[in-house]
Amino acid sequence: MTLSQRHGPGRARQTEKTGKNQELGLSSGMSTSTDRRGNRTSRINSDHKKPTAAALKGAIQLGIGYAVGNLSSKPDRDVLMQDFSVVESVFLPSVGSSLTPAHKFPDFRLKTYAPLAFRYFRELFGIKPDDYLYSLCKEPLIELSNPGASSSWFYLTSDDEFIIKTVQHKEAEFLQKLLPGYYMNLNQNPRTLLPKFYGLYCIQCGGATLRLVVMNNVLPRALHMHYKYDLKGSSYKRRASRKESAKASPTFKDLDFRDIHEGLHLQPDNYQALMKTLQRDCRVLESFKIMDYSLLLGIHVLERRPPLRGARPDSRKQKVLYSTALESIQGTVKDPEPVADDDTLGGIPAKHKDENLLIFLGIIDILQSYRLIKKVEHSWKALVHDGDTVSVHRPGFYADRFLKFMGSTVFRKLQPLKGASSKRKRSSLHTANSASHEVLSTLRDEKRSEKKAQSMEQLDSHFSSSGPQLDLVLRSTVTFQCRDDPEDSEERRDSSSTIALDEPLASMSCSQSDQELDVYLVRHCEKSVGVPAHP
Repeated sequence: MTLSQRHGPGRARQTEKTGKNQELGLSSGMSTSTDRRGNRTSRINSDHKKPTAAALKGAIQLGIGYAVGNLSSKPDRDVLMQDFSVVESVFLPSVGSSLTPAHKFPDFRLKTYAPLAFRYFRELFGIKPDDYLYSLCKEPLIELSNPGASSSWFYLTSDDEFIIKTVQHKEAEFLQKLLPGYYMNLNQNPRTLLPKFYGLYCIQCGGATLRLVVMNNVLPRALHMHYKYDLKGSSYKRRASRKESAKASPTFKDLDFRDIHEGLHLQPDNYQALMKTLQRDCRVLESFKIMDYSLLLGIHVLERRPPLRGARPDSRKQKVLYSTALESIQGTVKDPEPVADDDTLGGIPAKHKDENLLIFLGIIDILQSYRLIKKVEHSWKALVHDGDTVSVHRPGFYADRFLKFMGSTVFRKLQPLKGASSKRKRSSLHTANSASHEVLSTLRDEKRSEKKAQSMEQLDSHFSSSGPQLDLVLRSTVTFQCRDDPEDSEERRDSSSTIALDEPLASMSCSQSDQELDVYLVRHCEKSVGVPAHP
C-alpha cells in the first residue's frame, strides 16, 4: 500500500515537502502536536535551533579553514586511485576539543571529500594554501541570488576569486565518481571552460545539511555585466520569466539572446580558439554521459561606464592560473603566468554592431548525468513538444546541438572590411606596376645606350677602314664646300660627317650588315654635296 493510499494525497505531499526541507535544514528541530480541536501544530524544540544564515556562513568558513590547515600537516605525494573515494569527518563543538578550536557558532560536523586529490587540483592552478584560506576565511562571504530552477545557494568570496555552491546529494556523489576522469582531463589540458573544482565539503549544523563545492568565479563583480545569459542551445521554455526580467540584473536565456543580440563577433583567432575549446570540453562531457549543462555568458559594454561595484584594489594580483576567459581559450600560449590585472580583467574582446564588448564565459552545471530520471523526463516532454528542442536530451545530441548554437548563433567570426581589403590590394598593385615601369624604363635606356654605342663604334671602324671610294667622296665633299679655306678641311670633314650621320643612326638597327651601312653613307654624302647618284 502506498503512502497516498494510507493517508491520502495531502499527507503524501506534506511528507515529501518535509523530507525536502530537512535536506535543506529549513525545518530542523521542529516537532508536531495536536491541539483541542484536533489541528496539528508545530513548535521549535529548545535543544535544536534553526541556524541563521550568518551562522551557516561562519560554519562554512571555519570548517574549510580547519580542513585546509589540517591537510598542511600531511606530506606531499602522488595522487592514488583510492584517494578519490576518501571521506574525512570531524566534529567541531562550540566549546572546542583537543583537535578543534572553540567557536561561537552552533556545533557542527564537517566532512571533507578527497582532500589529497583536491589539494593537487589547487596546486595545478597555482593556488597556495595561504591564499586559499585568505580568500575564503578573511572576509564574510557574499550571498548571491540564484536565477536557475535549482534550489542551490551561492556564496562569493570578497576578493572575487571563488564561488561556493550548494549541491544536492546525488550531485555530490556524481562529482566524487567523476574525479578520476576530471583528474586525467586537467592533466592533459588545464586551460578549459569547464568548472574548476577546488574542494568538496559537507556541513551538518543544527539539523541542516549543506554539501558545498568550491569553484572558480566566471563573472567578476568589478565590471558591471550589462547582459547575462544562461544558454543551453534549446528553445523549449528557454525564455526568462517575467519575474526574472524585472530584476535589476536579470539572467536571460536562449530565446532572449535571439531577440537582444544577433550574434557576437570575435576576431578570427579568438573565434577559432573559443570554438576549439568548447568542442573539446563538450566531448569530455559527452564521454562522462553529462548533459543539461549551460554556458554562462556575461557581456560588458565598454562605452557604458557605470560606477564599478566592488572594485579590486590596485595591489591585488590574480591568484588562480587559467581562470580568466581569455586564458581559458588560449591553449597554445607558452607563458604560464596569469594575465596582469587591467581594465579588461581577462575578458575576450568582441563587437556587436557598433558596440565594443568584453565577454566572460564558462560552462556550468555539469553534474547532471543522463540517468533514468532524466531519460523519463525527456520522454515525457517529447510527448507534448518537439523532443529535439527540450533541454534534457542524450549526451551526444545535446553536445552537437550546443556546439551548433554557439558556433552559428551566439559567436561569429569577424570578417575584414571589403573596402579596406580592395584598397590595400589596389595600392599594392599600383606599387608593383610603378616598380615594373621603373625597371622597364631603366632597361630601355640601357638598351638604347648600348645600341647607340655599338652604332658609333661601327661608324668609327668604317671610317678607319673605308675603301678608296668612300675616301674620294669625302675628299670631294670637303673640296667642294671649302675651296677658299683649305686649312680647315680636316675640321670641317669631321663636322660634316657628324652632322650628316647624326639623324640616320638613331633609326638604324644594330642588325644591319657592314655593307648596307657603307652604301648608306656613300649615298647620303653624295646627296648632301650634289654629286650624281651611282647607278
